[in-house]
Amino acid sequence: MKNNINSRREFIKKTAFGAAGVTLAGMGMTAKSYASIPGANDRLNIAIVGLGRRLGAYLPPIAMPQSNVRLLYLCDVMEKQRVNAGKTFSKALDYAPKQEENFFKVLDDPNVDAVLLATPDHWHAPGTWLANEAGKHVYVEKPCSHNPYEGELLVKSRDRYGKIIQMGNQQRSSAETIEIIREIHNGIIGTPYMAKAFYSNNRGRVINPVKAPVPTGLNWDLWQGPAPRKSYEHNTWDYNWHWYGWDYGTAETGNNAIHELDVARWALQVKFPEEVIVDAGKYHWIDDGWTMYDTMDATLRFPGNKIIKWDGKSRNGHNTYGGGRGTIIYGTEGTVWVDRGGYKLYDRNGHLIREKQSGTSEGGTQLGGGGDMSTQHVRNFFEAIRGKEEQRSPIDEGAISTLLGHLANIGSRTGEILQCDPANGHILNSYKAMSLWEREYEKGWEPKL
Repeated sequence: MKNNINSRREFIKKTAFGAAGVTLAGMGMTAKSYASIPGANDRLNIAIVGLGRRLGAYLPPIAMPQSNVRLLYLCDVMEKQRVNAGKTFSKALDYAPKQEENFFKVLDDPNVDAVLLATPDHWHAPGTWLANEAGKHVYVEKPCSHNPYEGELLVKSRDRYGKIIQMGNQQRSSAETIEIIREIHNGIIGTPYMAKAFYSNNRGRVINPVKAPVPTGLNWDLWQGPAPRKSYEHNTWDYNWHWYGWDYGTAETGNNAIHELDVARWALQVKFPEEVIVDAGKYHWIDDGWTMYDTMDATLRFPGNKIIKWDGKSRNGHNTYGGGRGTIIYGTEGTVWVDRGGYKLYDRNGHLIREKQSGTSEGGTQLGGGGDMSTQHVRNFFEAIRGKEEQRSPIDEGAISTLLGHLANIGSRTGEILQCDPANGHILNSYKAMSLWEREYEKGWEPKL
């Protein structure tokens, strides 16, 4: 375990700090004193790695006394992110978590039980398996991987190290979504055969990247992590990495479609597709810095004559389906419209039978945020570690939903109809497409699983 971590630490020229720890339990301490020790009495010691737009999602579940966690580290490669996070958490906690730049120093601390990983996409899977290797459970934001191969490796990591990995597809913890999906599985709309997943946003022009000095306070080398090294380009580190090529991001499909594709797959009870057909293009601000498609229509066909369709419009805010994002599930005897706010149940004639709204504070298409579902999803992660709750999004499920987005991206990049193995999703008809199953890593960061 240490060899892999040390090789990467040497590569980024960082020095480890002490890894020794002392267990104080059973040494004649009072019950009150023992209870104050991080990790005592079922307490989980945690770290947040990546302190950007998802930070607000973690504050409520960490601050709740019933969560029984202690935040040991706020870790980010940008100094101002650490400072801002420290100020945010100081308002909710009666102690100050340590601010740390280096992810590997967090892994070196044997007191850390779990990591909440909210880095850019290219860090998600490597950060997860390195944390597992160091003995940590991981809550990783979607997409759980940067490419299909990494999703497979995450399942291997879970099995090898015996650690909980939960993806941040927080709608899996929506009480209303859980309720209506259960009813769909019990036949309330007959046999479900098709799901339409959608997302519409009005993102604007993106600045064209040009070479620039590394921003003050940013460790650019560590930000790049497993990705091949490049010179810094203006505004890359702060969100626009999503749209500046494929080294760091996974486009809008990886950024947002995973949520709705996951609900669609959950409702239809399907896994790997047989065929993927994609139409995608860049239609807005043709001359700006956005290098991927901004509009995608994808059809994924599954065994049993089941279909998932994805309608993604990053820069056209027209609410085609009556909302900014959501999933419509069609069955032989009715239809369900479901999003983060609740659901609507219709009969086969299109008459509204039942409607249930959650009143959740969870965000829709705005950046970052958090809300009731995220709070419940993070708390489910904590309780799954303790063995007190069934995990709502085990990584083998999260990896399959993420794969659907990867396949759509691959189809958009090659322009080919993809024929896939329904046993594992591997692409059968195109060497060009299958060559995108993996990615290139910076020397020293290659997966060791």
